[in-house]
Amino acid sequence: MPGRLLLSVKDAYIAFGNKPLFQGLSFNLTEGDKVCLVGKNGTGKTTLMNIITGDRELDDGIRWQLEGTRIGYLQQEVEITPGQSVFDFVFAQLSGEEREAQAYKVEMVVQPLGLDINDRMDKLSGGQVRRVAIARALVEDPDILLMDEPTNHLDLDIIEWLEDYLKNWRGTLVVISHDKAFLSNVSDRVFWLDRGKLRVCPKGFKYFEEWSLQILELEEKELQAREKKLEVEVAWASRGVKARLKRNVSRIDRMEEERTKLKRDRNSFNRMMAKIEMPPAEYEEISSKIIAEFFKVGKYFKDHGRERVILDKFNLRIMRGDRIGVLGLNGSGKTSFLRLLVGELEADEGKVKISPAIEFSYFDQKRQDLEPEASLWRNICPDGDHIDVRGKSRHVIGYLKDFLFDPDMAHQPVKTLSGGQKNRLMLAKILAHPKNFLILDEPTNDLDMETLDMLEEILAEYEGTLIVVSHDRDFLDQTVTKILAFEGEGQVEGYIGGYSDYLAARKPKPGTAPVSQKQEKAKPVEVAPAAPVKKLSYKLQYELDQLPNRMQSLEAEINALEDVLSDNDLYARDPVTFQNSSRRLGQAREELELAETRWLELEEMKAALT
Repeated sequence: MPGRLLLSVKDAYIAFGNKPLFQGLSFNLTEGDKVCLVGKNGTGKTTLMNIITGDRELDDGIRWQLEGTRIGYLQQEVEITPGQSVFDFVFAQLSGEEREAQAYKVEMVVQPLGLDINDRMDKLSGGQVRRVAIARALVEDPDILLMDEPTNHLDLDIIEWLEDYLKNWRGTLVVISHDKAFLSNVSDRVFWLDRGKLRVCPKGFKYFEEWSLQILELEEKELQAREKKLEVEVAWASRGVKARLKRNVSRIDRMEEERTKLKRDRNSFNRMMAKIEMPPAEYEEISSKIIAEFFKVGKYFKDHGRERVILDKFNLRIMRGDRIGVLGLNGSGKTSFLRLLVGELEADEGKVKISPAIEFSYFDQKRQDLEPEASLWRNICPDGDHIDVRGKSRHVIGYLKDFLFDPDMAHQPVKTLSGGQKNRLMLAKILAHPKNFLILDEPTNDLDMETLDMLEEILAEYEGTLIVVSHDRDFLDQTVTKILAFEGEGQVEGYIGGYSDYLAARKPKPGTAPVSQKQEKAKPVEVAPAAPVKKLSYKLQYELDQLPNRMQSLEAEINALEDVLSDNDLYARDPVTFQNSSRRLGQAREELELAETRWLELEEMKAALT
């Protein structure tokens, strides 16, 4: 049974200047709804949140709110008062009596988020401030809670705790997030902002991709039908229009109107379907398979007079083509590991060896490679108006459009961009010239879903060595085949597979007692080449089982193509067949080589686990 109606917006019109953002916008929020709000950057997600809070008045239409309904808003930016304690910030909106009545929430909310109520807000890290803001939003317990990117800068265990809390929470939730796993776990409806319209998926985000694909396929068919109809009208108009001009003026006018509208709708549809597409990169072949090695590496820092262990007798071997995901708590050593790898830090103990043939491309989450005062244009191309993108000359404007930047933004200073736009610019800068070792430190923060999907596709085509630091579970599953988990106090564990495989490997087997922390610390860490699982994951084993048939099929195809091309008269007799067969032969040989390399890699993984 649906809950009470808390808020309703009907036929809303919102414009910025003369440009309408929403026309005929209508939606309802009822008690207990769990809604995720999705859409490309610039489609009006923040504006819609402000309509819900009442901070943005409608230019036309009706906004109704049930009397007494309280609305809370977790925004991306948090204002901090110097000297204010965590406790004072969390309970700032509550009176003295209310504070006493809500004191139990210190244990219920504040402590699970890993916060000390006596800490000063101005001394906290970005991730800690984010957790304090979440605590405040949950403690206030509004009827409608709006959350904008709540998982940014959070550790995975905190994200999982937040998911469980929100699923059991009785209030109404509206959330914006790039974290697909988070949205799938907390939502039961989707609000999709698409070209000025709000489309509502009646199920949660888990079903959104299938549902939205059906919507777009129907729209494409409708556009095709309209284009066919217009062709008929144009053909009619071209046959003796002059003779029938007076009695058919209205039909010609309708044809011109439909042509204009169809062109506008088709352009709008094509822009919405726009993807970031990159030409395949060419990498210099590295002769050695081992490209980096950590041998008994130790790294320590002093923290308030106490020695903090980052790495302790750490061993790791990185092979050419490895795709490694790095995860762990904030402060557990992930960034220090990356800095040791690229040579920005020196080990206190042991050795770090890097192949001289390796060149790094490093996406830094602090975006240090961007010049904030310079324009987007000059950050991408310091001189001239063309940039070399993987051996192909591209105009700066055209290349920026690939990353969904409007041409009129090219001369804006970088400091005016949002966090997501800065991330897209950083990706554009790095992916123009990706080296043979790509390191991405939290690349998904603040990205919209379309850009995230495109990044996954680009990385799937990337043939170099990849390391990704991320708290985005779905992104790790889509992009890596190995996991390094930084557990803190110098403890690092290695796992074969993506995040799902890591999660499955961590679960204790039925009938086995959990290992105590003391026992765990007594064990030496050996991350590579061994892994703490006894067999390949189902996904990898299935891939290994399919490869022999794949290789056999490719060998048969290559033999057949070689027989066809052995005919000396083929080119003169049938040049098209000759060209197609030649092209496919080269592709099949490359595919066979890749399949054989992958088969050897999986067999080595399997052997290391037995």
